[in-house]
Amino acid sequence: MRFMKVCMMNSDFSRRFFLLGSAALLTTLPAVRANALTEGEARTLINKAVSDINRVINSGQSASSMYRAFEGIFTKYADVPTIARSALGPPARSASSAQMRNFTNAFAGYMARKYGKRFRDFAGGTVEVTGARAVKNFQEVRAVAKLPGRSPFAVSFMVSDRSGRDKFFDLLIEGISLLKSERAEIGAMLDKRGGNIDALIGDLQKAG
Repeated sequence: MRFMKVCMMNSDFSRRFFLLGSAALLTTLPAVRANALTEGEARTLINKAVSDINRVINSGQSASSMYRAFEGIFTKYADVPTIARSALGPPARSASSAQMRNFTNAFAGYMARKYGKRFRDFAGGTVEVTGARAVKNFQEVRAVAKLPGRSPFAVSFMVSDRSGRDKFFDLLIEGISLLKSERAEIGAMLDKRGGNIDALIGDLQKAG
């Protein structure tokens, strides 16, 4: 009987210890979203991005001012580190943290200049969000670009919250993936430099 009482006391103590320990552990864990990114959240993000894009393309600013504005939009709404790392491909695994930081910054400027030139052609037009749908573990937000003297064409933003914030990680213009196009472009540029990432960074700072 004494043995059974001791066992029960030990069991109660273990259970209380486990519950207290679990509670303490939970208070130290970062908050985790209960639900995945919704269509509404993705659409809200891209509506804001499109509003900023429309404002810039119809602002009448100089080219250099527009490129700076587009870089700000890209940094604000796009998951730039993920896009940059994906565009660099396998060499990103061997790059130092400083190289990845410099590459990401150079890549952001390059993208702003390159796609800023394309968006400049949208002057007098608009980009309008038309819908959103879940695709695997992300949301596709569909839009249409309406330009003077040209047939409307499709633009789609792929949005995810895997970075911890709602961001788009790819952009399709008339069905062509920005991410895939840049992966091929950056790969070709890196090949010309014999795999030298620092030389590639220097090229990106002037390209676009």
